[in-house]
Amino acid sequence: MKTHGSAVWSGGIKDGKGAISTQSGAIKDHPYGFASRFEGKPGTNPEELIGAAHAGCFTMALSLILGEAGLTAEQMNTKAEVTLDKLDDGYAITAVHLTLEAKIPGADDAKFQELAGKAKANCPVSKLLNANITLDAKLV
Repeated sequence: MKTHGSAVWSGGIKDGKGAISTQSGAIKDHPYGFASRFEGKPGTNPEELIGAAHAGCFTMALSLILGEAGLTAEQMNTKAEVTLDKLDDGYAITAVHLTLEAKIPGADDAKFQELAGKAKANCPVSKLLNANITLDAKLV
């Protein structure tokens, strides 16, 4: 499978403006720029999109792993907090913290933690990122 995202940009780093799109059209010409990335202004940023992708990937991977263990989630809610730090040689994503709340009938906490850890380590986005990836998983 191959898919793509795209971005356009005009101007300098601080005064420039860009737009991000996805192949599916789920995101189309959504604005991004310095202010939305570093100053909390409206618009998106690459780190936010990576967080959404990681949360989605991890949650789907866990669904697969749960199914292999004979379990089915009633509901899973995942947040992926992405940390962008300034380093000596520029900026880098240094960490992603996954927070999961899940309702899984028949699951005990020990098995749930094991399966969630397996999903964290093996989802394709986790494998892509060269960052410290942590997880807090809670059955509700």
